[in-house]
Amino acid sequence: MSADSKHRVVVIGGGFGGLETVKPLRGAPGISVTLVDWRNFHLFQPLTYQVATGSLSPSDVTYPLRAVFGSAPNVNVLLAAVSGFDLDARKVLLVADEPTHPPASLEYDTLVVAAGSSYSYFGHEEWREVAGEVKSLESAISVRSRLLTALERAEIATDGGDRAAAATVVVVGGGPTGVEIAGQIGELARDTLHRDFKNVHSGDVRILLVEMADRLLTAFPESLSAKASRFLRAVGVTPRLNSTVVDVDSDGVTLKAPDGSTERIRACTVIWAAGVRASDLASKLGEQAGTDIDRAGRVAVGPDLTLAGHPEVLVLGDMASVRDRHGDPLNLPGLAPVAIQQGHFAARLIQHRLSGRPTRAFHYINKGNLATIGRGRAVADLGVIRLSGPPAWLIWLGVHIWYLIGYQNRLVVMLRWSISFLSHGRAQGSRIIGEVSPSEAPSRAGPGSA
Repeated sequence: MSADSKHRVVVIGGGFGGLETVKPLRGAPGISVTLVDWRNFHLFQPLTYQVATGSLSPSDVTYPLRAVFGSAPNVNVLLAAVSGFDLDARKVLLVADEPTHPPASLEYDTLVVAAGSSYSYFGHEEWREVAGEVKSLESAISVRSRLLTALERAEIATDGGDRAAAATVVVVGGGPTGVEIAGQIGELARDTLHRDFKNVHSGDVRILLVEMADRLLTAFPESLSAKASRFLRAVGVTPRLNSTVVDVDSDGVTLKAPDGSTERIRACTVIWAAGVRASDLASKLGEQAGTDIDRAGRVAVGPDLTLAGHPEVLVLGDMASVRDRHGDPLNLPGLAPVAIQQGHFAARLIQHRLSGRPTRAFHYINKGNLATIGRGRAVADLGVIRLSGPPAWLIWLGVHIWYLIGYQNRLVVMLRWSISFLSHGRAQGSRIIGEVSPSEAPSRAGPGSA
């Protein structure tokens, strides 16, 4: 069969949804696949916060897309950015000025869009410059540099107020990401500062975890939320519940209490982990298809994940607001397992259509929720089974190792975690400060400076 006669599948996004769509189609007869991403690697997002806190290196949580599919003769990987769509002509429009000079457009017979999401700053985009997030590799590395640079500031500060601000970290968002990064920073302060610093100690570091709800981990049972709070306090994290962030700048944050009172907190490091917004590609699909876009920027899709009026277009993951057969939205969590299962579903749907077999609606199987607070501390909601402490932590370790891409990454991460567990330390290379802006850097006055 010639390449022109094959069913052309274009998959946008090399995250969990896109990756798990392409994998089952490797070597499939009669199908050619083009995977498009503006970066050449898959990022294991559930562990990017460990890059931000110096537990892992960037190479530990990334894997080249060409290495995943290089041996598949029917899969082509294209490094390009998508600018839009022509749904009537069945074309994906690409940014024309990319350095790799991709074609201006790609034609498809089936299109799968899984471009993910970014954190939402609730209409305050100016906060993005000062409140770092850990959803992308670049942002995680930036947060790591900001965090370590702030500790360097605290080390040389002569004013007590300046030292306190430099040693204060505010994490916004009490979901799994916020809880996990706050716990990791607590362990960093407790286990590393006394070895590496002379003037700043673990007791000087103040870590605030801000959540507007009345408890952390609202997707978990209340009993596990309470245990997570206790675990966090044990590593030096102070949860600030029923608190809303109303302002963020380079000097700190302003919190608002339910009674309307406000509190100003000086902090050199603010980390954002509250709420996400779908990729702009979701709204572009919705505009062309005349389909609803919800408040999180997600485009409405049917029970089989297809776009209304365009059954050849499937939308996965954080971009999709899945509706049931009555048109009511399903409350699917924005987690990697959802995207993974949707990717498997999309691959089966494509194969079933080509073979004339009937297709079914997507059904998410919730296998449970996990969140770790640190060494030996985690919570696990497995439905009828609820665990905390070391048993939950071991399950968390096993799940994340299992889903990492590449045997080398699995072995390296296992080794790093083992060394960290036994030595109560972190990889030295993971605590390197990269480029920082002049406003973030401590004084660099050299010999002979006034």
